[in-house]
Amino acid sequence: MAEEKLRITADVCTCVDEDNNSLILEFDLPGVNKEDIDLRMQKDSFTLRAPRGEMEYVNASVLCCPVLPEKAASSYENGVLTVTVPFKDPATDMIEVKIS
Repeated sequence: MAEEKLRITADVCTCVDEDNNSLILEFDLPGVNKEDIDLRMQKDSFTLRAPRGEMEYVNASVLCCPVLPEKAASSYENGVLTVTVPFKDPATDMIEVKIS
């Protein structure tokens, strides 16, 4: 049986960029190898798993507003994972209603 790792919530800071077009997420993941980070994102939420030795950083959360996860960009430097993802235009899925 696999040994259970200690799970710790990864600290995350979320903010909106200066133009109010994108959501920025910053995760503190000291000591984690970039190749071991597993971040999955949907239009309204994300999950994160990042193992480090005997422990594992984890986080899951609902986002403030719908985003376009397929357009997310990320970087990992000095133990900080930064993800920038554009907000979804609320008018994208609008459907014209015919008036009779």
